[in-house]
Amino acid sequence: MSELTHFDDSGASRMVDTSAKRETERIAVASALLRMQPTTLQRIVDRSISKGDVCEVARLAGIMAAKKTSDLIPLCHPLPITSVTIDFAVVSPTQLRLEAMVKVVGRTGVEMEALTAVSVAALTVYDMVKALEHGLTIEQIQLEQKHGGKSGSFHRETTPPHPSGTPS
Repeated sequence: MSELTHFDDSGASRMVDTSAKRETERIAVASALLRMQPTTLQRIVDRSISKGDVCEVARLAGIMAAKKTSDLIPLCHPLPITSVTIDFAVVSPTQLRLEAMVKVVGRTGVEMEALTAVSVAALTVYDMVKALEHGLTIEQIQLEQKHGGKSGSFHRETTPPHPSGTPS
């Protein structure tokens, strides 16, 4: 059929057989950008949202989502994830950047886990602030980098500095 590994020669869907691959450390980083009103972002930074600390709840949701990726995306392998981090950075008075990093020692990469983690974390931020602002947008969900495996490394050239910790 084609070079897409999730389809066999007849075009039928399949889970890729990774049994012949070597186990290596694999790392993936994904990001998302949230745009909102300055007052909404300031309330997140001040931790004054009535539902609780938005970033900490979103961090936990992202970590949990990374671990459940194979339950959500049909052809993803269940993986023994060794680490998930979710970081937040205020990049302008109206923008919050989220970044997820996922690691595994395994036979397949964790790009989908990182993308799922950052997506669910971003959705959690929206859920927690929607009473204040329905106009918040989630933008630019993307893979920033990945390392390990046969295809080698990928690094997006436009990656902004790595966020460190919760917004301050």
